[in-house]
Amino acid sequence: MNGQVHSSRERLGGFGPSFGLFSGMIPDRVPAMQIPITDRSFGPSEIPLDDTMAATEVDSKVKTKLLSMWNNVKYGWTVKIKTNFSKESPVWLLGQCYLKKSEDPLERASEALEPVGTGSQVSLAMDATNFENTIEEFKRDFVSRIWLTYRREFQILNGSTFTTDCGWGCMLRSGQMMLAQALVCHFLGREWRWRPEQPIETLQQRLDDRNHRMIIKWFGDQSESPFSIHRLVLLGASAGKRAGDWYGPSSVAHLLSQAVECASKQSNSNFDHLAVYVAQDCAVYLQDVENICRTPDGKWKALVLLVPLRLGADKLNPVYAPCLTSLLTLDTCIGVIGGRPRHSLYFIGYQDDKLIHLDPHYCQETVDVWKNDFSLTSFHCTSPRKMLLSKMDPSCCVGFYFPNKEALTDFMETIQRFVIPNQKTNYPMFLFCEGSGKDLQHGIEVVEGLLPSTSPFVDRETLEDDLYESEEFELLQ
Repeated sequence: MNGQVHSSRERLGGFGPSFGLFSGMIPDRVPAMQIPITDRSFGPSEIPLDDTMAATEVDSKVKTKLLSMWNNVKYGWTVKIKTNFSKESPVWLLGQCYLKKSEDPLERASEALEPVGTGSQVSLAMDATNFENTIEEFKRDFVSRIWLTYRREFQILNGSTFTTDCGWGCMLRSGQMMLAQALVCHFLGREWRWRPEQPIETLQQRLDDRNHRMIIKWFGDQSESPFSIHRLVLLGASAGKRAGDWYGPSSVAHLLSQAVECASKQSNSNFDHLAVYVAQDCAVYLQDVENICRTPDGKWKALVLLVPLRLGADKLNPVYAPCLTSLLTLDTCIGVIGGRPRHSLYFIGYQDDKLIHLDPHYCQETVDVWKNDFSLTSFHCTSPRKMLLSKMDPSCCVGFYFPNKEALTDFMETIQRFVIPNQKTNYPMFLFCEGSGKDLQHGIEVVEGLLPSTSPFVDRETLEDDLYESEEFELLQ
């Protein structure tokens, strides 16, 4: 992406095991005469090249190595700066709170009875201990989120010569990370933590490891993976998108919905009990949600709700800042995809006025996720980063996961106070409405009321016409 790098931007360095100086090299395109032939029974091979073509290939690789190094320098992946969190305010990460100062009245009373010097020293020691305990819990939680970044040297993308998404695929990667978090909640649970230092011994540990690898495999950079960048680019082609094109948050939300719908139709699918709904013009319609979540036998599917938003014109309207951060305190929230202009990020938490995010702009080698016991290290980030909330692009998409109907109902009963900016306006970030979005399209009045709806379930013509250009609406000036 062509995002700017600000020297004053706060970066948080790695904690625990560090990547050190990154040196991934990124090939941009495959030379026109290099034709990979993939056959799983014989392994990949190539048509022989003569000396001239081989020399051209070497020149191309040198060029792309330089591009790779420049990309990682530009996005700050060649420096490591110490992580810095304030002890005075809580850190929120997808509904979990860390680092909140103790408000124990007994502790305060005992401190007041101590001489000033001794009491202060004891208090500082206790605060330091509590801080270290909670920062370790935060670190474990952060590292457990699945990190999907630029990759290089993967299968050629459909109808192109691209073997990397470096420079254009960051919004797709951010969307993949948000869907991956939903799948972690669905198959492993929000409380699950990745512990690579522990041996896998118990039955539960083996089951968790299998599910963990299964989720990552679904996002592998191969056409066989249901949520791979190859599959998303292929789905985008039906709306005129090509590999190398820019994707906005709304368009990615619809691609994810379509990808899950396609995957659920496969035989022996793991997604039979999962539905994805994309809000339509900031409105979620009850009948549409009912249609995709209700099974023939009367049961209810787990729901991933994606809400594309436009929270300002050229920059984020500050009136929405408290609403956005409050959503990240909900245990149903699976994050926000957005970022700076033309520079996508996946926001998963915040402290004070800074958003904590996973950055997809580090280019890594492709991992063959179909191998047994493939390495998991490159799919988990040890370096959280922060960005000022005021620098966020107004176009974004918020995600939620509801394991059952009861969780969705509870959400609807409590969400209103989180999405209305202030008492001066009663216009929320998004609405729950009765009826169907299709009714609205056909001129039928829809009564504002109870529940959510999506747009991958609208008419195909409408989907193709304005699906990828539906991010221009704005809530408040």
